[in-house]
Amino acid sequence: MVIRLPMDMSDPAARVRMEKLFSAAWSLKRALQRDASDRVAAYWAGVHRRRDDAKAWRVGLGLSRDGLEHAAYAHLENSGHLRHHLSKALAMHLADEVWTGVDRHLFPDATGRRAGRPKIGSWWAFTRIPGRARSHTQERKWETFRLAGTLQGHLDAYAAPGIPGARGASWRGRQRTAASVTVADALAMPAGTSVLAQPRHLSAPAMLSGTVETGKHAASGRRVMRAASWWDHAGPLTVVYTSAHADDLAIPVRLPPGAGRWGRVVYFLDRPHLWHKIDMVRRRKASAPGGWTYEAHLMILDRGYASAASRHRRERAAALERRAGIDGNVSNLSVFSAPAALGGSRTACPSPSGTDGSTAGGVGVVGVGGVAATLVTLTMAEQARLERERRKAKGRARALERSRRAANRDRYRPSTRQETRAQRRASKGLLERQVALPKGPRVANKRGAPSNAYRTDTLTTTYRRIRTRHAQASRSFAEARQNRARQVAARIVAVHGANLVIEDCDIRTWTRLWGRGVARFTPGMLIAALKHEAAACGGRLLRASTTQTALSQHCLCGARVAKSLAQREHRCPACGLTAPRDLVSAALASCITLTDPDDPGTARVDYTRAAHLFDTYSIQGLQEVLSESTAASPSPACRVGRDHAAATPVASAQRSAGTCGAPTPDETPTRGTTPDRCSRNPDYPDFRDSS
Repeated sequence: MVIRLPMDMSDPAARVRMEKLFSAAWSLKRALQRDASDRVAAYWAGVHRRRDDAKAWRVGLGLSRDGLEHAAYAHLENSGHLRHHLSKALAMHLADEVWTGVDRHLFPDATGRRAGRPKIGSWWAFTRIPGRARSHTQERKWETFRLAGTLQGHLDAYAAPGIPGARGASWRGRQRTAASVTVADALAMPAGTSVLAQPRHLSAPAMLSGTVETGKHAASGRRVMRAASWWDHAGPLTVVYTSAHADDLAIPVRLPPGAGRWGRVVYFLDRPHLWHKIDMVRRRKASAPGGWTYEAHLMILDRGYASAASRHRRERAAALERRAGIDGNVSNLSVFSAPAALGGSRTACPSPSGTDGSTAGGVGVVGVGGVAATLVTLTMAEQARLERERRKAKGRARALERSRRAANRDRYRPSTRQETRAQRRASKGLLERQVALPKGPRVANKRGAPSNAYRTDTLTTTYRRIRTRHAQASRSFAEARQNRARQVAARIVAVHGANLVIEDCDIRTWTRLWGRGVARFTPGMLIAALKHEAAACGGRLLRASTTQTALSQHCLCGARVAKSLAQREHRCPACGLTAPRDLVSAALASCITLTDPDDPGTARVDYTRAAHLFDTYSIQGLQEVLSESTAASPSPACRVGRDHAAATPVASAQRSAGTCGAPTPDETPTRGTTPDRCSRNPDYPDFRDSS
C-alpha cells in the first residue's frame, strides 16, 4: 500500500532542481513515446514480415521492453544535459512505463480487446516519476529515490511542546539531546492532540560526514570503519535523490501533526524494513511557488491501513448472518436485507446511528424485527453543494474561454452582433473599432476543422493560473465524492452485512440517457465502494443477470407485475403488497441464488425464500419496512444569501442528452427533453485545453 508524504519545497534551490528533474524526465519520456509510435506504425505496415514471423519482426524493430530500455539509454548518453538530472535507473523505469502502453496495444487481453496506439502525452498530464524498488536481499541498496531518517527522529525534532513528556528535544548535527516522548506514547494520545509542531519552512538535513562503525572486527581485533552515508541518518524523515552526475537532493517531509492520524503514520513509517519504493508525484496548486506541489508516494510491503474503529466495525459486519439485495438507480440506491436463516427470533437489526428510522448523510435506515431497508439519496445540503460546484466550474470555464479568445483574437471570428455593429459604424463613416474579445466561432477551413491547432495558442499567465485552480478544485471535489461513497458503503455494510447481491447493469447506458443524474448521484462509485467494503469484511458483492431475474417485474409472492419505467410504485393484485418498486426489487435481490458466483447468468430468484419472508414477517411488517424507508431526509437550515435558492428540491434524474421513450426515475411522465438539453450538458462546459 501507498502513503502520500508531502514534501517541503520552501528552499528555492531544491524547487528549481525538482522542476528540472521533471522537465528532463518528460523530455526523455516524450522521446520514447515518439520512438514507440514510429515502431508500432512500422510494425503494422510490414504485413508480410508480420505474417511470416511477428516476434522476429518486433525484435528487429526494437519493439520490446529491452528495446525501449536501450533506446532510453541511448537518448540519455546522446543528450548531455539529461545526464545531469536523470540516472539510468530512472530512464529504465520511464521506458518500462512506455512499454506498458505498447504491450496493451500489441497483445489483446483475456476478452480479446486491445488498447489504442500509443500517443505522445501532454506536459500537464506528466505528474509521476517512477522510482526504483529497494533491494530486500542486498543490504544498503536503494537507488533513485529513498527515504532517510526515522519516525522517532522526526518526533524528537518536531515534538509539540504541550504534549506530556516533551522536553524540547532537537537535533544538532549528529547528536540528539534529551529524549522526549516516544512513538508509542504519541500513539496512545487521544484524538485532537497535536503531536508535531513543524515550522512553516523545514530545513533539509546535511548528509553525515566522517566514519561510522560497521559492527565488524578485523583479524587484528581492530574495529572496521566505513564512510558515513544517508543510511546512517536517524533524524527527521527526508526524501533523498542520488544521481551520479550531481549532488544528492535532500527534501524534508512534512507529516500530519494531529494524533487522530498518527496511527496511520506509525503503520507506514515506523517499520523501515517494509519500505519498498518511492515515486515522485506533482500536483497542480495555484498558491504554490511554480504552480506545483510535490509529494513522495511511499509503497510498503503490507496490506492497507485500517483504524481500530474500522476493524471493529468490519468484524461486527462479518459476524452478521444476513443476506442483502441492492437495487441501483440513477438517483437512489435501495438496500434490503434479512437474516440468512429465516424463522428464528426477531432480533433488531443494527443501525449506524444507534436508532432505527434515522437518516444521516442521505442514508435512511428502517428495521422491523430482523429485516432492514435502506434508501440512499442526495440530501438537500448535497444538492445545494453540487449546484454551487456546477456554477463555479462553469464560471472558471467561461473565464478560460475569454482569456484564450482575448490572447488569440486573430483565430476567432466576431459574432453576428459584433459584425452588425461594425457594418453600422462603417456605413456612418465612423472609425473601425478594435474588437477586444471576438465572440464568434473559431476560424476554420472548408471542412470545419480549425485552421490553427489549439496547442499553438498563446496562453497568458492568468489563463494558466485559472487552469491550475480549475484542476485543483476538480481533484478536491472528486476526492470528496469518493470519501462520501466510502462512508455510505461502510454504513450499509455495517447494517446489512457483507453478503450483497445487485443486478448486473451497465451504467454506461444510464450515462447516455441520463448523464446529468448519473453525474450528480454517482451510482457506479457507490457500487464500487460497496464491493471494496464487502471484500474487506470477508464477504462479496455478487451480480445477477437482469434477463434471468427481472426483479422489477415481479413481486415477493412470485406473481408477475408488469410496470413501465414511469411507474415507481409497486402494487401487486395477487397479495396486495404496496411499496416502492426499487425496494421491492432489492428485497427480491436478497433472495437470489447463483450456481456459479462468477457468472451472473446463473442467477435465479428463490421464491421459496421470498414466500418464507411473508410467513415470517407478514405482509404488514414487510410493507411497513419498505414504505417507511422512503422517508425524506430532513432539510438543512438554509443560509441567507444566493445559496438559498439552490437548496430547493429539484429532480435529481433529469435527462441531459438524447431522447427516451419513457421518463426517468423521479421525473414526471409529461416532462420531455428540451432541444437545448439535447445539444449540450450544462454540468460539463465544453472548453478545450490542448496546450
